[in-house]
Amino acid sequence: MNALELLSVAWQGILSNRLRSALTVLGILIGIASVITLLGIGQGAKEEAESQVQALGVNLIYIRPGSVGAGGISMGKGTAPTLTYDDALAIKENCKAVKEVAAQYSQSFQVQYGEKNTMTQINATEPAYTDIRNFFADRGRFFTDQEMADTARVCVIGDTVANDLIGEENPVGKQLLIRGELFDVIGVMEKKGMTQNMDMDDQIFIPLTTGYATLFGLNTISGKTVKNILAQSIDGEDWQAQFQITNLLRLRHNIQNPELDDFMVRTQMDIMQTAQSITGVFSLLLGATAGISLLVGGIGIMNIMLVSVTERTREIGVRKALGAKYGQILSQFVIEAVLISGCGGLLGICLGVSGSSFISNVADWPTVVTPSSIVLSAVVSVAIGLFFGIYPARKAAKLDPIVALRSE
Repeated sequence: MNALELLSVAWQGILSNRLRSALTVLGILIGIASVITLLGIGQGAKEEAESQVQALGVNLIYIRPGSVGAGGISMGKGTAPTLTYDDALAIKENCKAVKEVAAQYSQSFQVQYGEKNTMTQINATEPAYTDIRNFFADRGRFFTDQEMADTARVCVIGDTVANDLIGEENPVGKQLLIRGELFDVIGVMEKKGMTQNMDMDDQIFIPLTTGYATLFGLNTISGKTVKNILAQSIDGEDWQAQFQITNLLRLRHNIQNPELDDFMVRTQMDIMQTAQSITGVFSLLLGATAGISLLVGGIGIMNIMLVSVTERTREIGVRKALGAKYGQILSQFVIEAVLISGCGGLLGICLGVSGSSFISNVADWPTVVTPSSIVLSAVVSVAIGLFFGIYPARKAAKLDPIVALRSE
């Protein structure tokens, strides 16, 4: 028998037990659909996490101060006034792998416009902040280096602040009271949404020098302290920039033992790797869950093929008596198993892609179905047919024709 004849015989064997074959196909269908859908959810979560990290800025490096202790308990990084504005200026001047630097000092204050008021975060920073954080003014403009030097009382407000205080009017040109000090609104930032548990639209930006002069004052011991320093490395030199910043701050702070650093330097790549690690575990768990469905479907194929061998023992005996060889009987039953799993796989791929799209549109959860997941599902469905179909096929091919002919 040639390949086409074997395929025809195998197909007839499947059709002779339509309901049982359909139920077996359903098992594979559900397994493959689960794999594609759950992998799509995992891949979507991974890309969403990566986009969130990218939204933080371009080649971003965080420098945060150290911690203070209370009753022998550390209060966590960022609680000690160990970073100063002079540190930021030194990084800008001496670290060759660093492209831009923006120091920050933030604090929450009450802001008033007319009869409306709100409590929001005042972020005093430098003009380079917008390029580092990839966060720009949508209306109006951000403050300039000249306004920074002049300690100008200007501010750029977030979209949430604009809606809460000013509403439908154009905020540019209006004046706000921040802690009793009058500031001119020169711009409104683009919508950014939530980032790291913070509403990026619910804040007001002012020049750092103005913040020191009007709102924050100076630390009596260290002078112009900052809450953190943002740096932007030259493309491809994240690690070099991190190395230079770390060594410079150790020299400036007279730190001999690296374990006693009173600051923390973290690159955007560190954050990206952490996010990828978390989403990778998430994807692995989802894939393992879907794999259980495939295993159940494979066992179903083996079951139906064993039952088929038992029911068709006499048919197998007749075929062997007429000259059918071991390889032909083996091939027939293997082809049946592969056809069942292949049909289930194709239908499962269609259902999985549709299910991913449905979840993305209805549940508003990002899903990404990659070509590799589709190819993997197709290969797995065929492999399941081969793996779980070989044992029943070998059992059929090894039947003694005389014993098979005597069976009822």
